[in-house]
Amino acid sequence: MRIFNELESNVRSYSRLFPTVFKKAQGAILEDKQGFKYIDFLCGVGTLNYGHNNPQLKERLIRYIESDGIIHGLDLATVAKEEFLETFAAIILEPRQLNYKVQFPGPTGTNAVEAALKLARKITGRENVIAFSNGYHGVTLGSLATTAKASQRAAAGISTTGVTFIPYDGYLGEAIDTTEYLDKVLSDVGSGVTLPAAVIVETIQGAGGVNVARFEWLRSLENVCRKYDVILIVDDIQVGCGRTGSFFSFEDIGISPDIVTLSKSLSGFGLPFSLVLIKPEFDQWKPGQHSGTFRGPNLAFVTAKAALDIYWQDDSLSATVKEKGARMQSRLEAIAKNNRSKGFSVRGRGMIQGLDCQDGNLADQILRTAFAKGLIMENAGAQGQVIRCLPPLTVSDEILEKGLNLLEKVVNEVVQEEHINKCR
Repeated sequence: MRIFNELESNVRSYSRLFPTVFKKAQGAILEDKQGFKYIDFLCGVGTLNYGHNNPQLKERLIRYIESDGIIHGLDLATVAKEEFLETFAAIILEPRQLNYKVQFPGPTGTNAVEAALKLARKITGRENVIAFSNGYHGVTLGSLATTAKASQRAAAGISTTGVTFIPYDGYLGEAIDTTEYLDKVLSDVGSGVTLPAAVIVETIQGAGGVNVARFEWLRSLENVCRKYDVILIVDDIQVGCGRTGSFFSFEDIGISPDIVTLSKSLSGFGLPFSLVLIKPEFDQWKPGQHSGTFRGPNLAFVTAKAALDIYWQDDSLSATVKEKGARMQSRLEAIAKNNRSKGFSVRGRGMIQGLDCQDGNLADQILRTAFAKGLIMENAGAQGQVIRCLPPLTVSDEILEKGLNLLEKVVNEVVQEEHINKCR
């Protein structure tokens, strides 16, 4: 790690948690320079839903490059973009009876969030945005303002403004519906909360600790937005593209977001790609009003189209994700039950599952021990207390079970060692 320690910025984080030099990857397996193999339950924090170097997507990409297809195209009309748009409409939007215009804002998730917030403010003429406790939406200034963690916002060096935070579902306990609070403060001119341009919400807070909003809470949130003519933005960057079982995380909930942001696994191959879905009546941009040099990622268009062709023509992947997700949840619940004295709990939906260890230091020790034994995961939550499991949606049953077995073994070992140390 010498060259990285000498030349790379102190801002790096993952290479500190996983101190080895990786060389190659395939499917759910990463391999370092020494040939040691790791099961990947991190997968680019949900960027590699179809695994590392998916051979079917790679074949399409290589063929496109060899044909001298357009690589960089600003927002020019290209064959790759045309084919992606046609496929996305035919396979994703039309069968779900979704009517959205598609904006390509730039390569990353925070680009999509910035564009969504900017558009909502333009449409309504209002500045304030409602965001939620433990929410995460990116680290550029506009997105950062809607990100709840104070230490992340402090890194901006200036005060972030234009956002009011309210409690997410479950933050005040299951008995309290925080959408009722939102309804109250928006109806009361004396509440101190300015009528917002938009509400931005994750149906499942990934970085926030795998906090899963109840369907009825999300439906109530939409009703509040409709009541006060507020734009509803769903940030589906981490849990979209099949992570919950359906392509969009909100499909089974019965809500209709005005704006949706997507990124991470959208390209299917780990290539930077994001988009904003906008209901047609809200597509009020003027030409060039939101721009970016890399908003025409043609290589990502190619692999994204391939992923849709291969995995989303029918419901087979969705069914597999739901089945594997249920298996993951069951195994994590068994781990929690076996360590009842630690107060562990489990939450998640589909193939995003979290083991809440109640203690950030304990979770960190589990992650580091797991890495040493060949399993890569990440922590989440305000104190880093939740171990987040995000294997590829296409992971084989064998590797999934091997990873879960390893996680169980590591948790039991670390908890037992902690107990022994306390008794000394």
